[in-house]
Amino acid sequence: MKLLAIDTSLSACSAAVAELGRTKENLFIQTEEIGRGHAEKIMGMVDGVMAESSKGFSDLDRIVVNVGPGSFTGLRVGLSIARGFGLVSGKPVVGVTTLECIASEILATRSCSGDLLVVLDARRDEVYCQQFKRDGSPADEARVSTLQELAKTLGSDTYLAGSAAEALGHEAGLPSERILGQNTVASIEYIARCGFKADPEERPPVPLYLRKPDAKPQQKGRIRRQ
Repeated sequence: MKLLAIDTSLSACSAAVAELGRTKENLFIQTEEIGRGHAEKIMGMVDGVMAESSKGFSDLDRIVVNVGPGSFTGLRVGLSIARGFGLVSGKPVVGVTTLECIASEILATRSCSGDLLVVLDARRDEVYCQQFKRDGSPADEARVSTLQELAKTLGSDTYLAGSAAEALGHEAGLPSERILGQNTVASIEYIARCGFKADPEERPPVPLYLRKPDAKPQQKGRIRRQ
């Protein structure tokens, strides 16, 4: 299967063309930590990986996009581009999440004898989190929580990964060997791999926001009606 993967959800801006299957794998990746400005950067990256792979959109089997959680602006950029490519090319667009892709990478590269809880810093003393079984399947729903709340309910055999893993481990008093990674973003390789495994019928490109935006409607200049 040949696919294009896109990620503009957090601080990284990434694109990849991946040819994945039982016997042959090729990955063409461009990724850069930029913080902001995904809209100005991502199209050039897509053009770059398409050229490197010598593939056209007609050669692809699907488009994969990271649907979050992440920044509202970044998610809208990636989703709009992925949906546009899907509409023009007639290819299915598959949504995968930051949390599941980090879990997939950790479980594929590290030894883990229990469940894996992925925790990402969401600011305002909150984290995005989701627990996964050893086979990578979700053990619960993605949600927003606090470190204090999670520490109270953390299982004794749970391992941690993600940008807030160290802070949660400290809060819960876990030994350092329970922290398997401190990933701040999902790698574009595992976004592609998760998208390869996903069923397009069950994984539409729908944003996973988890909470309301920080920005509030502007009040200044509005006419107050009597």
